[in-house]
Amino acid sequence: MPNERGSKEQIEKTKACSPPVTGNTHATLTINSFEKGGDGGGPSECDNNYHSDSTSVVALSTGWYNGGSRCLNNIIIRGNDRSVTAMVVDECDSTMGCDKDHDYQPPCPNNIVDASKAVWEALGISDPDDVGSLEITWSDA
Repeated sequence: MPNERGSKEQIEKTKACSPPVTGNTHATLTINSFEKGGDGGGPSECDNNYHSDSTSVVALSTGWYNGGSRCLNNIIIRGNDRSVTAMVVDECDSTMGCDKDHDYQPPCPNNIVDASKAVWEALGISDPDDVGSLEITWSDA
């Protein structure tokens, strides 16, 4: 019998739900290192590889990652009056976290594009750690 907050299944489904993807999907850009020993923990889900911080790659929240359907496809990110194309290589897990596989980080919100330093630099932000996050829009390329 579900409690007032809902069953575990309902909670997991809610966390996996991301806003619909449109030609101008609103999101929050965050910084991630996809290099070995970086913030992402293990290798990327899409290709089981690590990626240089100088390569434009991203992880998408669970709903947008959509079971890997966007793996190795490009998206266009718009922010700070600029745009950049980046390849989807990983999932920013919205359902699990706080364990070794997720580098002990909490679950990802459902509206995140977690990007390498190269993406931030292409958007004209040289030190993303100073900014923390950036409101952007994105679309499939």
